[in-house]
Amino acid sequence: MRVRDELRMNVNQQPHMASPYGQPQPGYQGYPQPGYGGGHVPSGYPAQYAPYNGPGAAYQQGPPQGCSPYASFPSKTLATNLVSDLSSSSPLDLGVRGPPTSGAPSVSGAQSYSQFGQGETQNGPPPMGAPPQSPPVSQPYTAGAVNLSGAQPPYSQQFGAPPVSMQHMTNQMASMQVGSTAPSPAGQGYAPPSVSQAAMSAPYTPAAPPTFPPASTAPSQPPPTEAVARAPPHSYYGAPPPAQHPFPNAFSSTGPTQPQAPPPVSPQSFPQAPPVSQPPFSTAQVPPGPTQSYGGPLPPTQPSFSRPLLPTSQPSTFPAGPPPTSTPSQLPGVMQPQPPVSQPSPYHSGPPPTSTGFPPQVGAPPRPPFAGMQGPPMASQGPPMASQGPPLASQGPPMAQANHVPPTQPGMPPGPINASLSGPPPQLGMLGYPPQQNGAFGQVRGPHPGYTGPYPGQPNYGAPPAAPAAAPPALKRLDPDSIPSPQASDMPPVQKTRHRIDPDAIPSPIQVIEDDKANKGSEPFTTGVRGQAPPLVTTKFQVKDQGNASPRYIRCTAYNIPCNSDMAKQSQVPLAAVIKPLAPLPPDETPPYLVDHGESGPIRCNRCKAYMCPYMQFIEGGRRFQCGFCSCVTEVPPHYFQHLDHTGKRVDCYDRPELSMGSYEFTATVDYCKNNKIPQPPAFIFLIDVSYNAVKNGMVGIICQELKTLLDYLPRENPDVESNIRVGFVTYNKVLHFYNVKASLAQPQMMVVSDVADMFVPLLDGFLVNVSESRVVIESLLDQIPEMFADTRETESVFGPVIQAGLEALKAADCAGKLFVCHSSLPIAEAPGKLKNREDKKLVGTDKEKSLFQPQVSFYNTLAKECVAQGCCVDLFLFPNQYVDVATLGVVPTSTGGSIYKYTYFQASSDQERFLNDLRRDVQKQVGFDALMRVRTSTGIRATDFFGSFYMSNTTDVELAGLDCDKTVTVEFRHDDKLSEETGALMQCAVLYTSCSGQRRLRIHNMAVNCCSQLADLYRNCETDTIINFFAKYAYRSVLGSPIKNVRDSLVNQCAQILACYRKNCASPSSAGQLILPECMKLLPVYLNCVLKSDVLQPGADVSLDDRAYLRQLVSTLDVSESHVFFYPRLLPLQKLDVMSMSLPVAVRNSEERLSRGGVYLLENGLNIFLWVGVNAQQELLQNIFGTPAFGQIDPNMTSLPALDNPFSKRLREIIESFRAQRSRYMKLMVVKQEDKLELIFKHFLVEDKSNNGGASYVDFLCHMHKEIRQLLS
Repeated sequence: MRVRDELRMNVNQQPHMASPYGQPQPGYQGYPQPGYGGGHVPSGYPAQYAPYNGPGAAYQQGPPQGCSPYASFPSKTLATNLVSDLSSSSPLDLGVRGPPTSGAPSVSGAQSYSQFGQGETQNGPPPMGAPPQSPPVSQPYTAGAVNLSGAQPPYSQQFGAPPVSMQHMTNQMASMQVGSTAPSPAGQGYAPPSVSQAAMSAPYTPAAPPTFPPASTAPSQPPPTEAVARAPPHSYYGAPPPAQHPFPNAFSSTGPTQPQAPPPVSPQSFPQAPPVSQPPFSTAQVPPGPTQSYGGPLPPTQPSFSRPLLPTSQPSTFPAGPPPTSTPSQLPGVMQPQPPVSQPSPYHSGPPPTSTGFPPQVGAPPRPPFAGMQGPPMASQGPPMASQGPPLASQGPPMAQANHVPPTQPGMPPGPINASLSGPPPQLGMLGYPPQQNGAFGQVRGPHPGYTGPYPGQPNYGAPPAAPAAAPPALKRLDPDSIPSPQASDMPPVQKTRHRIDPDAIPSPIQVIEDDKANKGSEPFTTGVRGQAPPLVTTKFQVKDQGNASPRYIRCTAYNIPCNSDMAKQSQVPLAAVIKPLAPLPPDETPPYLVDHGESGPIRCNRCKAYMCPYMQFIEGGRRFQCGFCSCVTEVPPHYFQHLDHTGKRVDCYDRPELSMGSYEFTATVDYCKNNKIPQPPAFIFLIDVSYNAVKNGMVGIICQELKTLLDYLPRENPDVESNIRVGFVTYNKVLHFYNVKASLAQPQMMVVSDVADMFVPLLDGFLVNVSESRVVIESLLDQIPEMFADTRETESVFGPVIQAGLEALKAADCAGKLFVCHSSLPIAEAPGKLKNREDKKLVGTDKEKSLFQPQVSFYNTLAKECVAQGCCVDLFLFPNQYVDVATLGVVPTSTGGSIYKYTYFQASSDQERFLNDLRRDVQKQVGFDALMRVRTSTGIRATDFFGSFYMSNTTDVELAGLDCDKTVTVEFRHDDKLSEETGALMQCAVLYTSCSGQRRLRIHNMAVNCCSQLADLYRNCETDTIINFFAKYAYRSVLGSPIKNVRDSLVNQCAQILACYRKNCASPSSAGQLILPECMKLLPVYLNCVLKSDVLQPGADVSLDDRAYLRQLVSTLDVSESHVFFYPRLLPLQKLDVMSMSLPVAVRNSEERLSRGGVYLLENGLNIFLWVGVNAQQELLQNIFGTPAFGQIDPNMTSLPALDNPFSKRLREIIESFRAQRSRYMKLMVVKQEDKLELIFKHFLVEDKSNNGGASYVDFLCHMHKEIRQLLS
């Protein structure tokens, strides 16, 4: 059944205008964006509300008469026919701008969804579909042929210069097509799709010529609430399928054309845009076929000509007169692009530099606000202004909302942001941000039909920015939604050639996640079956260990690996495992059993030293065993002997964890200890920066207050027994202050070491103490430190000697331990490890950029090596207000198994909670010291490469001064011989560590996977989330030695090779225009695009070098569940939250067009939680969450929700706390009001949209990937 294993999409597109990896257009960073036609806002809340000011007309229930849905693929059979019809179409080409191919229409007679031209948006009356039927949450996914065969969207929406007269305005406006979409039938939030589908070849029924209302009036037809536009028959999570929308016209005609008067409308012509109550389409209903297929429009095969590219130009608004019905004339003027905007990094919210904004594009079709957050915004563009003053003189009268003015795609790549976004807020009132349509920064979509016009006196959300020109006489402002536009027949033929790929017709991460929950979430996952892929990380499931390690400990990129290296090279699928040795388990799962074999220690293979495990085969009646890894035969020690049963298994097999479980621990003997000595209990040393910045921002006072209680929660194995970890305290600026807190002292004593060039510890006795014994002295010290340094004027600090001091103290005490360093500034004081400010933005994008990720001095590499040898782990808490060179300061933490936490522009009021929660968790979590990890494999493969926070002095041993429950080590495997399908491949991860009680232990994780000689079996058992985790770590490490462009290209190339190999060797023959994806890898393109757009690989203008270094180091240790939410954040529609149920609402896709102005959404990415509030959110919803019914009264600076006494508030706060509990770092809550300045940062994480710094949208990247695959195949 190959058809179940793959997804087919027709991507027979017309030649593309620009490669996603080509040079950006002038004045525009990165990709010019595709203009999405007016699409359905996937929500029950109407999308394009006029800004609210007073009561509006009541909504009319039911659709207007005569509406009918767009046609779509009813079944796979039809899709297959279409595929064959398209086999002669031109190949997809995203790299070359050229004329679309021409040819006869396809023989199937199936018409494309849309008869609209390329400069048109579909907007107009909503179609009337069959009554929506809710499908089950997970429909069986059978890969149908996905037809992405619309003509390829142009990347840049370039239009002519702004018109200089009313006539020019009307001419430009005539190029917009308004088509039919509808609000969802489900009321609040998103509607489930209807199961019934429309026929593909529905006739295009001309409607009567419309009568245009005067532009100053709003349409009288209220928005319908029952009709739903139908799309292809796969189930949609979070959105009703939008209809197909053509891409806007991206060319300007080759020569200047004179404006011409609009000809009269005649009944003989094709229908003009009908009034709101009159649908342009009628289709027959066809029941869906038995399988699901992705539908898409067929490209119209009309001759066309190419026109020259124009740079983006200034926006224009439309006149208030009735729109013309004539064919528009396009003016080819060119505007001067403006310099790009700079934006503050999403990792902090410091004051951004001011600069001018991107030139918005002109003439693109409008799109409903927030219908698709196309790209992350630029933070320094300032908030939208409620009323932005008079429009440009040449633009005609202003409109209520600049919905027809598509701004450029401001934004930053998706990637997590440092959880601290407090601090000096971005400044208001900056010049140069593009006009926003109702606050939607990002690409403008077509206005939604059927919504009433603005109420009198309401504010203008997102009107065009004011110009210094004289304002025209103020006319009554009206909602662009009320302006009908001419129909497709009025367009020149060339404008009808490009069609938009429907985002709902391409693989949806939400769909895959929900399907996996439905299919695998109910049954426990038993690990006894070799080569069985586990549920996704997004699925909640229980694990039963039956001989292989739980996926919580080990996840593999493939559970069926090639038998030989040639096959592995051919497929290019990485063979790797992400190992989290001390992973915490949920309460319903048993932690690994501890096995004690006494003084003789664990039983091991004589040759390869593998530990006893379920893969050892007992022979000769149980007197010897054959190693599963190297096949060597070893004698069984007499004390371990046991008889075998009739199957050859030991009779005590199920009594011994090491013979029946995948994960377990051994008590290590003295032979496994350093210097053959039983280790001392570990120590924690707190080293606190007391320079001016650290005291002034409140950090010193906060940490001293917190430590008084935190020291009672030091890690321990038995909760009833006091922790035997000892503690010590140091403060520092240019010199170091050690404190004697011996229990016998009445007051703590300070000893100052000013010779930082030769660091030593001035006291041994009384520095490291037991908390309970010295509690009084410790509390006295913690009270005195903030007072002692309250008036300090010392601004400089050291850093290298601070770590040296902690290391020397641990050496003197002969124990392992952890240093908690709280540091605030670049160490410029004269001392070892002194650094200089080397932040140079000019190097970004050059071959020298890699030097910015490398440490600027070798001192810290040497220091890290010494720390690892002693078992000294370093955790670094940074509180910078400017550049601190995280790339260099982070060397010691990342080499010793430590962590880095960063709080840029730390402010006690807003960041205290996050810092304290991070500190508490860091101090309390389970941790092993002086760890050594080795991965053994069966003959045929071997571990060749390792990624994470550790040190390696040879090629096999991973050394970690500290190993906590959040850290992962990623291991890549290569073939060194052939494998057999019978025996499979085995790996054993053994970690030797000192527990927090001082006991030396071995933790063993075993994993067996299948081997295959057929590529199809490999592609059937891969795990995309783990592959992406590996790719991200591989790429983030590669930036240390290669130009970033090369790193990005190699990622794209490897992904293309993986998919091309599948296409060539596993897929049934089909048209070259089809994109075929393996079922278990269909999300590889969307996730890989998220990695490529991340701040490390594609930084926005204001992502600091420190932020990039911080993220690079952070990702190196993420497990698969955290990397998944980091690159593809979770977005929940809270308006659909059922307070009576414990289940969460189904997430929606990360795109602006999935947001409803009437909704409230929760987004989490592992570092932050955003609560996005739409301007039209229901008063009851706001009252329940914030305690105020008014949008304007919500405080955007709040970092925690008020504890209100209502079920919704309680449930929402529970959800936020549960999200925080799942992550290794405390996620700060940020309330983002639509059209507020913080929305720029929020949009950074809508990763399916185009990002401002050149990141492609999902649709564009999928097309680019298809082109790459076709090049490889040809």
